[in-house]
Amino acid sequence: MLDIFNYTFFQNALLGVLLVSIASAMIGTYIVTRRMVFITGGITHACFGGLGLGYYLGINPILAAGVFAVASSLGVDWMAARQGVREDSAIAVVWAFGMAIGTLFIFLTPGYVPDLNSFLFGNILTISRGDIAAFAIFLAALALFFMFFYRQIVACAFDRDFAATKQLHVKAINCVMSVMVALCVVLTIRLIGIMLLMSMLTMPQMIAELFASRFSKMMLVSVAVGLLCAMAGLWGSYLFGIYLVSVPASVTIVLMLIIVYAAARIICQFKRN
Repeated sequence: MLDIFNYTFFQNALLGVLLVSIASAMIGTYIVTRRMVFITGGITHACFGGLGLGYYLGINPILAAGVFAVASSLGVDWMAARQGVREDSAIAVVWAFGMAIGTLFIFLTPGYVPDLNSFLFGNILTISRGDIAAFAIFLAALALFFMFFYRQIVACAFDRDFAATKQLHVKAINCVMSVMVALCVVLTIRLIGIMLLMSMLTMPQMIAELFASRFSKMMLVSVAVGLLCAMAGLWGSYLFGIYLVSVPASVTIVLMLIIVYAAARIICQFKRN
């Protein structure tokens, strides 16, 4: 069974999993700390509008999804900051709008829409070297931003009002992080899929939060949890395909995250008692 590691597609999948785990830990820790888990679902479903429009116009659906994702993320910030709309309400608006527009254009597109299932449910085994290169560039930019503005990011994540009193650039940090979240969502769509993407950006952090309280430790634990669960999910998908039935790797990855989270909760509860 170790022969699977000799295949290029599996090597690409492992490398993709490593990059996604690191990026998801950084982005996800910020999201969970700010109590904005819902925004991930909003952006991922808003992306569906871009995918539908891209297919209808005959342009790159990922590019169109990226435009929708960034616009939706900035739109949520704008409605919350300028229009007095609660963030959860603003997220619900872009969520519904993206799904409605996407469904409309999918049905208006003549003929069969290719690769739609891969965007909805993900197929990490089809990741290419080009996908890896694009995500590596994004991860490098994200790492540089965290390196130079780490203290400001942490302050804005935990308490934006306190950060504002310290004259930190709260609006600029939030804006850049919103764009980073949107780009991470778009670049990860083909790996996990719209329906299951939220798990990689939130569940490793929820697990890490049970054992760590500092932002940096949460990120490190999230990387480890995300990477181990993703590798276990890939291996589980491979075994399912041999002995039972073919199952998307994204499904087994999410199931592994749920199992680990449940186990972590039980362990924490046992320690309290």
